[in-house]
Amino acid sequence: MEGDETMMNEFNENIHRLRKEKESLAYRNIRLYNVRRKISKTLTNIFFMGLVIGLSFVILYPFLKLFPLVFNRLNEIGRPNAVWIPQYPSVKSFQIAYYLLTSIDKLIILKSLLYALVIALIQTFVSAMAGYSLARVNFKGKGIIFAIVILTFIVPPQATLISQYLRFKDFDIFGIFKAITGDKLDLINKPITLYLLAIFGFGVKQSLFIFIFRQFFVSIPHELEEAAVIDGCGFYRTYFRVMLPNAIPAILTVLVFAFVWNYGDTYYTYYFHPKGPYLSIVLNRTFQENQFDFVKSLAWYRFDVMTFTTFSFDAVKQAALLIFLAPLLVLYFIIQKRFVENFEAAGIVG
Repeated sequence: MEGDETMMNEFNENIHRLRKEKESLAYRNIRLYNVRRKISKTLTNIFFMGLVIGLSFVILYPFLKLFPLVFNRLNEIGRPNAVWIPQYPSVKSFQIAYYLLTSIDKLIILKSLLYALVIALIQTFVSAMAGYSLARVNFKGKGIIFAIVILTFIVPPQATLISQYLRFKDFDIFGIFKAITGDKLDLINKPITLYLLAIFGFGVKQSLFIFIFRQFFVSIPHELEEAAVIDGCGFYRTYFRVMLPNAIPAILTVLVFAFVWNYGDTYYTYYFHPKGPYLSIVLNRTFQENQFDFVKSLAWYRFDVMTFTTFSFDAVKQAALLIFLAPLLVLYFIIQKRFVENFEAAGIVG
């Protein structure tokens, strides 16, 4: 009996020892897992932090280099002792740039903003109707028309420039104008040309705007239209009272894009209305390489800048670009949060 008890005690002790070793091994494995997890998480955070810092530096580097260029004295630009911080701060480059941009028309910035806003409103209105028709209205050839819209987006505008230019150079509608006036209308270098392009769906990136509206209206449930029909709404009332209010995210997204792209457009404005009051055209013409002597003479006679080099010319050009971008930057900071939300809500889905 005593031998059996001794064997049982040894057996129990062995089991207890094995359990403790097993628990100790499991505890060590858990600790090792937690340590590995912390190390992996730390390395991942370091990697993404380095990636964000690197991308931020790539984005901010041009602006960091721009600061000592535009806020330095024009005769001090290019010297190695002013790399990041201007040694002699000055806003002379902004004064020269502003004078060059507004010398012909003092209200050119306001007129450019107003033009971009009007064109953006026209494009948004027309694109919304076209997108709704392609999304909701069933008619023959709808697929072909949508394919043409996509093709218009893919084909560069240079491919249709000659035909558009000739059409507006000798503009007529079924010979009506020629019958009345004896000759066709020449709409080149007239502002109505740009408005006609927007009205008929050929404005800046307008095929993209139609595509955005089409995809947005496709995602809206049909029950909304059915409920509107039950309540006695016709086609147009359903569109204006039900569908458009629900398309606010897409409307704001397209409106912002249209405003920004038309404000900075130099292609359509240059070919169809080159003498118009557009800041982008004036900026492009004023700071071409062959204008260096003119800008140099202006800086000398009007702003008392005795030393004017190519670095000075670049500084004035960059200051003019900042003046040009200032309204867009103000707009961005005002609508940043709302714009991101609306862009996500108007996501291009199919």
